[in-house]
Amino acid sequence: MSKLSIIVPVYNSENYITTCINSLLNQNLDDFEIILVDDCSPDNSGEICDRLAKKDGRIKVIHKEKNGGISEARKTGLQAANGEWILFVDS
Repeated sequence: MSKLSIIVPVYNSENYITTCINSLLNQNLDDFEIILVDDCSPDNSGEICDRLAKKDGRIKVIHKEKNGGISEARKTGLQAANGEWILFVDS
């Protein structure tokens, strides 16, 4: 179990998601997971998330089948979270 689960809803974020995730990965804390919830983004955000996850085992990507908005994306991330603490970050 990770100490911290960081849930990031992703929608139309292709210009920002890499910077967002790199800033999370560059923290002093190592015991965390990042859950990227692709909320059916029509841009390349989902593919970028998949590439980032291949580079770091702490990143998990969930691709939703239907866009549900930020609240639903956060709920989806909560269901997958394993951390003792939860943090929400917007992409």
